[in-house]
Amino acid sequence: MEDVYRPGEDSYLLARHVRRLVHGEVLDMGTGSGIQAVEAALKPEVSRVVAVDVSPAAVEAAKRRAESGGVLGKIEFIRSDLFENVEGVFDWIVFNPPYLPGEGDADEASWTGGETGAETVRRFLHDARSHLKKRGSLLMVYSDHTGLEEEDFREYVVEKLDELSLFFETLFCVALTPS
Repeated sequence: MEDVYRPGEDSYLLARHVRRLVHGEVLDMGTGSGIQAVEAALKPEVSRVVAVDVSPAAVEAAKRRAESGGVLGKIEFIRSDLFENVEGVFDWIVFNPPYLPGEGDADEASWTGGETGAETVRRFLHDARSHLKKRGSLLMVYSDHTGLEEEDFREYVVEKLDELSLFFETLFCVALTPS
């Protein structure tokens, strides 16, 4: 079932750091409802935002959020499976990936990151470097259930910015800079 990810604790955790850190040209990968794209576009120090999602419904939801936020003209919307249709380089790439392990037929692309939960993140990390400017960084959130290992971050310097413990998982917000 195609669905748009509704903002939750992970979205708000990431948004806090989008407001604090991003500037210049920003790519919001997996924009979902568009919360990160709008937060970035509201900042005067952000010159351009590109909001990307594989789901047409998510792209439309992000457009509606941008319009209601008064920043529709500052955001370009692209339908793409990760970087497939994305061109250019960015100062910041923001990603709230689908990061939970799959459970079978009931899985939704908006929250399932593959069998272990890490497959989508691994694909993203592999390709993200080529879309960053020289001093660019990634801003990402994930869960302790994601199945990521230290090896997955080997090409990046990792700075843990925040951690949020919930009764069913712990969320991490990290800044990643290519090493």
